[in-house]
Amino acid sequence: MSGTTTERRGPVGRFAAVPVTRVHLLLMLALTFGTGVIDAVGYLGLDRVFTGNMTGNVVILGMAIVGADDLPILGPVVALLGFMAGAALAGRTLRSTGEAWGGRSSLLLGLVAVLMLGCAAGLAVVDDPDHVTAAVVTTVLGLAMGVQAAAARVVAVKDVTTVVVTSTLTGLASDSALGAGKPGSSARRVAAVVLILLGAAAGALALKHSLVLGLVLSGVLVTLVAVVGEVHRRLQPRD
Repeated sequence: MSGTTTERRGPVGRFAAVPVTRVHLLLMLALTFGTGVIDAVGYLGLDRVFTGNMTGNVVILGMAIVGADDLPILGPVVALLGFMAGAALAGRTLRSTGEAWGGRSSLLLGLVAVLMLGCAAGLAVVDDPDHVTAAVVTTVLGLAMGVQAAAARVVAVKDVTTVVVTSTLTGLASDSALGAGKPGSSARRVAAVVLILLGAAAGALALKHSLVLGLVLSGVLVTLVAVVGEVHRRLQPRD
């Protein structure tokens, strides 16, 4: 049985031996960083709209409806619709899967990467996108983030949803020494918050160069996550 995980040697064997839960945690944290990048691109480059953080979009939409601060209505609406469509697509695709991370998860994250890189390619040929182009890009990015969020929900890494950190902050504070004093996953919670913050900073810096750069960065990151997740899955022994 020379092909079993335990008998592999070298980098491949060491990678295969990494626990699935640890790999999944690291990959979800990577996606959390990417969400920070995408939301910075959306808010700063696509007329103050979030494509990952739907709570923020709902709040923006509520204020926009009453005309506050000339906030946009179309952007949040199409982002919400795209996100829900993407989540529904991923939910239907994964409804019969018996694995936290299966081949379908990898395909869905591959789709997310294609959508992000497709938006980047489209914007690369448009010097100054008009409102229609911006709305189309916002919808597609919302769709991509909905797919990602639903796929991450099935992977189910505690405290890491990849798209928001409100619940993560709540758990961090309520379980801390100043709260309930419960020992738990503080490190992963802090990591998720820090990574989405760093992602937002990276997205803002990328926008100083171009709108495309942040989308490329996120697309490449999701591609790597999909590839690493799929390779690790295939290296695991089968029943």
